Amino acid sequence: LSPREEAITRFSVSGNVIVTGGAGDLGRASARALLQHGAKGLCIFDTEAGFATSRQALDKMYAEYSAEAHKFIFLEEVVNVTDENAIERSVKKAVEKLGSIDILVCFAGIATPCKSEEMTLALWSSILNVNTTGSWLCAKAVGKEMIRQGTGGSIVFTASVTGHHPAFPVPQSAYSVSKAGVIALTKNLAAEWAEHGIRANSISPGLIETRLSQVPAWEAVRRPWNERTPLGRTGVPEEIVGPVVMLCSPAARYITGIDILIDGQCIDLTTRLIMLLTQSFCGDIRRWSTRILTEVIEQGVQLRSRKSLEYHI
Repeated sequence: LSPREEAITRFSVSGNVIVTGGAGDLGRASARALLQHGAKGLCIFDTEAGFATSRQALDKMYAEYSAEAHKFIFLEEVVNVTDENAIERSVKKAVEKLGSIDILVCFAGIATPCKSEEMTLALWSSILNVNTTGSWLCAKAVGKEMIRQGTGGSIVFTASVTGHHPAFPVPQSAYSVSKAGVIALTKNLAAEWAEHGIRANSISPGLIETRLSQVPAWEAVRRPWNERTPLGRTGVPEEIVGPVVMLCSPAARYITGIDILIDGQCIDLTTRLIMLLTQSFCGDIRRWSTRILTEVIEQGVQLRSRKSLEYHI
């Protein structure tokens, strides 16, 4: 291989992919990137509403790759990721039509801001069922197939920066807990399935510009959120796909059980407070040092020995 061909191969993707929540902004962008890097078959899991909302964008993507010489295979499955039987049926159908499942990328998720004291058990349960349990059910179904195939595979979960620290001032306790669970799930499956050559990793996006981020609850905190982020802005879907492709490629063949933060180094409130206090403290120190130095200069310094200085203040 030439150096250029070797570089391309390093980040190539082979085999067939299932993307849950694949009709959404992040899922669709990642699916497209995986096709660009070599995936031959794509099966998207999403809800009827998800497919309907993104119908035009999905058809455009299919048409783009259908025009190429290689015949890509595209499948769509209407799946509720909390329905174990539906997931298993759809995975089996994907295997029958694609031949194998080599990569699973989980983007299916919901986010409903709600104050903890006002949250109902039903809302709490629905968020954890979709985000955490749904990720596990999809991984379980695909993982069993990967084990049966005996050729390994790659699973990429979508956690969140809020799985590491609160989304305050947005009240997102259930969402944060659900995503922290995804991170723990990632590490456990990575350990359990390593013997089968299956790698499991996760990504933790910060605030990314998607349809979900356009709700009033997010609009109200966009500025303070950006102020918490050293890069000073929110991300876009295309900034997610690089890590996803890398984790599914040979470049990551020795990477498993990790969570990659894709958040512009979004800082939690405690760290931010420490930074502000440090800045204030440093300002006080500078003023205090200047005053003391001025007094020292005014009153003079006498050299007592080579090893000591006595300040007469």
